[in-house]
Amino acid sequence: MPHFKKLTPNLLVANVERSLAFYCDVLGFNRGMTVPEQPPFVFAQATSGPVEIFLNDASGAVKEYPMLAGKLLGTSGTMFVEVEGIHELHEQLAAKVQIVMPFVTQWYGTMEFAIADPDGYLITFAERVP
Repeated sequence: MPHFKKLTPNLLVANVERSLAFYCDVLGFNRGMTVPEQPPFVFAQATSGPVEIFLNDASGAVKEYPMLAGKLLGTSGTMFVEVEGIHELHEQLAAKVQIVMPFVTQWYGTMEFAIADPDGYLITFAERVP
């Protein structure tokens, strides 16, 4: 049986520079590798500790994955990110982004809220509660 070691979301985006700015300037991620090294980018990496997100130019990705042609961006799934300090994060983001799901305490023991990135990908932030 294989041993899975890591999962990295690879998001198709309309504008890599815009998405990279959102993940770095709004969410506080660090800029990783970009291709090419200077804009306009076709790929970028955003990291925060062990969390990593790939941002791929949608038009370029279709060449590699033709089945993605014509698909709407941001509607293919959501990201679920566990955090510590959820109230502080909410406070930092509230003036910068649209909160698409207000705070809710889920039956499975997390307090959560959600936002949308510039391409419509939903990001739920969650913190375990006693």
